[in-house]
Amino acid sequence: MNRPTLIVLKTLVWLSCLASLCWLVWGAFTNNLGPNATGAIAYATGRTTLRLLAITLAISPLRRMLPRLSWLIKFRRLLGLFAFFYATLHMLTWVALYNNFDLQAMLADVARRRYITAGMAAWLSLLPLALTSTAWSIRKLGGKNWNRLHMLIYLAAVCGVAHYWWQMKPGVLTPLVMTVVIAALLLVRPILAWLQRRKARAAS
Repeated sequence: MNRPTLIVLKTLVWLSCLASLCWLVWGAFTNNLGPNATGAIAYATGRTTLRLLAITLAISPLRRMLPRLSWLIKFRRLLGLFAFFYATLHMLTWVALYNNFDLQAMLADVARRRYITAGMAAWLSLLPLALTSTAWSIRKLGGKNWNRLHMLIYLAAVCGVAHYWWQMKPGVLTPLVMTVVIAALLLVRPILAWLQRRKARAAS
């Protein structure tokens, strides 16, 4: 991929990733977030986080299945960082708007409500990934260690889905589509790895 094309595509990715934030800012500015503005912010940031996590998880399987799409790797870090960005906004909504920075209330929430516990676990799983997203971190940790650490994205995705389900009322199936998508993305990885090993054995 030539440089001008890469710049155009990265610009489009930036704009797409920022669209949800722009919608929230515009809604807040125009007082158009509905009667429960805090809930709207929490829902939008959480939904965007899971969507970006799913897209990030999809890149490696797509590259394995369709080698022509190997250039997608150039966008994985950017998408992963935007997922962490929205996860942080989602958490700050809980910290600032729901709990008014009350540490005692937050600790009680984490201990008492399992969906808060799962959400916090998801954010804590993403934190070291964001902190080690640089080329310098890869050199310092070494490729294998860096790859092992970044497997935490799987835990973050699972905890994120659990967080989504556990805050819903019984019978509400809104998280089902995202659950199926992320489950499929997690399951396809060992399947592709097994097919690759089988192909290598057959070739030898």
